[in-house]
Amino acid sequence: MAMADNALGLVTSGGPGGWGFFPDQKRDPALRRVLLIGDSIVNGYRGVVARELEGKASIDVWLTPAMESDPALPEDLRKVLGQGPYAVVYFNIGLHGWEPGRIAEGQYEPLMRKYVSTLRRHAAGAMLIWASSTPVTVQNKPMELDPAGNPVIAKRNASAGEIMKEYGIPINDLYGLVIGRLELGRGDGAHWQAPAYELMGKQAAQLIRTTAFLVSPTGEDSKSGTKTKPSENIEVPKK
Repeated sequence: MAMADNALGLVTSGGPGGWGFFPDQKRDPALRRVLLIGDSIVNGYRGVVARELEGKASIDVWLTPAMESDPALPEDLRKVLGQGPYAVVYFNIGLHGWEPGRIAEGQYEPLMRKYVSTLRRHAAGAMLIWASSTPVTVQNKPMELDPAGNPVIAKRNASAGEIMKEYGIPINDLYGLVIGRLELGRGDGAHWQAPAYELMGKQAAQLIRTTAFLVSPTGEDSKSGTKTKPSENIEVPKK
């Protein structure tokens, strides 16, 4: 893994543990630029996205454990978006905020709206894509949904999904992708085995290709003429 660029002075990158901003070390100025934002789940499949988009996009990654209620998040987000301009900003946030006390009751929706507003303001020329948070399971029982945490994840995914539809932001429904594949969970309650990350990365790349006009809405690659089967867990607003 490439070293994180610590020159941005990001407060929410969480210190040691693989967090930080990772610029594309092989950036090609001729290619569209993509920014992936997320936590350890995005980290699990970002290599798959890079492989699937090789020769089509240069990919920067910001890995952060920040939750929507972190007061430093808007400024850090502004700093990261300032490394663009980006053609696509793909973002996920939510898995670190479900535990009681982290986000006050009734505050999730306004906080998510504030987050999206910051994205729209500082990445005005980019296509935004939101990825839903993945299921939370019982520790050491990957086939059993966590009775406390997963309902919070599901409820917030639904709330965020309505916001994304309101703003016309495409949705990568990772929750829907793996809810029927819990056997691919790692067993720690949150993370996944390699086959699950392969599924997530391929679906993310497919949506990025589509929204960045690297592939037409019908699934036809504008350069090769090949077609990609659309996923039922992808929502692209009609224009």
